[in-house]
Amino acid sequence: MDCPFYILVEYYMNERIKQLALECYNPYTEFDHEKFAVLIIKECAEQVDWILAEGGKTQGDLIKQHFGVE
Repeated sequence: MDCPFYILVEYYMNERIKQLALECYNPYTEFDHEKFAVLIIKECAEQVDWILAEGGKTQGDLIKQHFGVE
């Protein structure tokens, strides 16, 4: 899809995804896809961080570990 960034944000993303995407956008450089992915992973992990897993970790810790995010 070859659309300007603002069109993608405005019409195809929910509010939280828009906020995360805008954190990764700089009009003078390209969109930082890696930062965007890390922010989404952290956001997802945060949602399940209260669920305990084996070994004293949380489900959020396991998600971040799986994707190699600190």
